Amino acid sequence: MTRLATDMETPRTAQPEDNSTAAQAAIRARLLIVEDDSSLRPMLHQYFESEGQIVESVASAESMFERLAQSRPDLIVLDINLPGMSGLEACEQLRRNGDRVPVILLTARTEEVDRVGGLEGGADDYVPKPFSARELLARVRAVLRRTAVPAGVPLPTDAKVQIGEQVFVLATRSLHRGSAVRVLTTVEYTMLAELVQHPGVPVSRERLLEVSHSAVDAALERTVDVAIVRLRRLVEPQPLAPRFIQTVRGHGYMFVPHDRAVSAEPGAAARF
Repeated sequence: MTRLATDMETPRTAQPEDNSTAAQAAIRARLLIVEDDSSLRPMLHQYFESEGQIVESVASAESMFERLAQSRPDLIVLDINLPGMSGLEACEQLRRNGDRVPVILLTARTEEVDRVGGLEGGADDYVPKPFSARELLARVRAVLRRTAVPAGVPLPTDAKVQIGEQVFVLATRSLHRGSAVRVLTTVEYTMLAELVQHPGVPVSRERLLEVSHSAVDAALERTVDVAIVRLRRLVEPQPLAPRFIQTVRGHGYMFVPHDRAVSAEPGAAARF
């Protein structure tokens, strides 16, 4: 982790902050670091504390769940390669339990399939090793901003959007069907919110990636398609022939409101 150590040892020089830097510095959060590397874990702990964050750190997923039963962080930095339960398995269990705490995965894997797998498992972002501490801090701040403020055109906090037999409640980031409630992951929520806030307007994959992930990477546009598949399984009566979240060829996706006629492009909804 030479890059991390170098970043942390570099002396700071007093420089005037611009508005964006000052705004970033104002983001103070409770972070839980889950990392089994006995040299990296204290380095991360010390670095984030030096940046004004409130930090706890543990060495395993099992310890993470024990700590979560006692206190709630604003964000978890979670290594994938942990002893016992892996970080990916831990993230998936969090989401199955209905826990939507933001998660950034640390991984030595760089293949797209691994990145997609981590994001599909419910993570909000990933950072491949080796990484710089400043990059990780920037990712943390980006995820905290994104999860705190919905993207797109603001709707009233009590806004509800009818989607077939379900109701999307923005305030609680959830889908309701009768008494059944499904709380969405941050990625699912930000993408669906962006779509419903622009009804009848095609939204590009690039835009959906921008609002749902802090790492804008062309190779990750596939993650948008993966998330759309998940959303269609949640809201569409027939996911393979979607009625509400339609594909716009060569552009991206479009939300067609409950009370509006289906888009006229023949077969467009079936293409993915």
